[in-house]
Order: sequence, then structure tokens, then C-alpha cells
Amino acid sequence: MDASGRRLGPSPATTLQAVAMARRCRAWPTCLQENPMTAHPPFRKVLDGVATREQMFQLFSRHKDTPGIDPLSGTPYSAECFEITASEYHFMLDLLPPLFMRTGMFGMSEYKAGNVTSVFFAIRIRGRERWFHGFCDLTDRQSPDKMRAAIIAHETGASDSMTRAEKLEAIWNTTPVELRGTARIADRETGSAEHRGKRTILVNAGRHDAAFRLLDDLSDLEIDEFLSKVRLRRS
Repeated sequence: MDASGRRLGPSPATTLQAVAMARRCRAWPTCLQENPMTAHPPFRKVLDGVATREQMFQLFSRHKDTPGIDPLSGTPYSAECFEITASEYHFMLDLLPPLFMRTGMFGMSEYKAGNVTSVFFAIRIRGRERWFHGFCDLTDRQSPDKMRAAIIAHETGASDSMTRAEKLEAIWNTTPVELRGTARIADRETGSAEHRGKRTILVNAGRHDAAFRLLDDLSDLEIDEFLSKVRLRRS
């Protein structure tokens, strides 16, 4: 589907996957509540702040051009999450019949890939209602509950609760396409063979010393500067 909400239509394989999953678990609300969760899987918040509708749809397909991944497995998306608005939550709820639904949670019947699908959450955190999207691998039937627990744990932690990896993902996802790329042999700063294909980003854009650097090599100060600019644009 695209940002206007037009359904592009699942492939026959996707439809068969949805049917198979439904047959394995006819009563989704019941089976998802079995066996209380005691630990949650690796969790990656991929956007700093609340996604607009345009950003939400971009994040739905953010790995489509990432080199060296299998887009049909859905694995690169699994356990990724970001915050959305109430209007986007209800927009997605009305878009397609949900695969499962219970209080504060529903899953999309159109799978992303493999057994990975979108799950949307409405969660009250510190007295305020907030809304999130997460990609859950339904091979593990408890994965939506684990994602919800991970979100709550993350959002009720320290005021700056994003890890370095999450901050880098947030910077990458909010940087214009023309200011990011992948390392090539011809690049003076990032062109060694060991770095080929790694993500790069333009540092000091608009200045005489502007240069592409490996995203993973950004210093803590540079990361803070990037995120400060993002927050300033949104204020």
C-alpha cells in the first residue's frame, strides 16, 4: 500500500501465508495472551520523535534499497518500531480487516514478508496515551506482547533512552536521500574495501569541510548535533 492508503494488493503467497497463520491460531486474542512474557527480543526504535504519515510509509519500506539483505524474508524489519499519531493508528485500523485485534493492539492482515507483519499499539505511558507501530515475526506468537513490553520498558527509562544504534537509525531515516549513500572504492574518505557497501552520511553539510563519513563512525557529539537539528525542524 502507498501513503494515500491505496491497497496495492498482496501476492498469492502473502495471502496463503495469512490463511495458514489464521488456521494455526483461529482465536488470535486468546493465543496471544498465553504464557506471560518474561523477556523481550532485540528492540530497535528507528525514528526519533513521532512519524508523520509520509514518514510512516517510508519506514514501512526502509530496507528496500539496503544492500545485502533478503527483502522477501522480512527479517530486516522484525523488532523495529517507531511512534505514530492517533490519526495514523486509526487510519491503519480502518484500512484492512485486522489479522487479530484486542484492547490496545491490532495486527495487519497483509504481511510485510515471510511471517513478519505490522502490529499497531495504543499504550498509556506515564498517564498519556501514545501510539506505536512495530514489525513482529508471528512465528513467535508472543512477539506482539514482547514488542509492547519492550516499548514500555524503553519509553519509561531514562529521559534519553535511545541507544547509540537507535540514534544512528533515527539519523539515517531523517536525512534526505541526497545527503546519504553507501561507501564505494572511489570515495576518498570511506573507500577502503572493508567499508564497501556500508552506509555513509554527509557531515558538515553546507560548509567548506563537508564530507561523507561512515554512519557508524559518527562521534557522540556529531550524533547529538544531527538529532538536535531534527528536533529543531519539528519544533
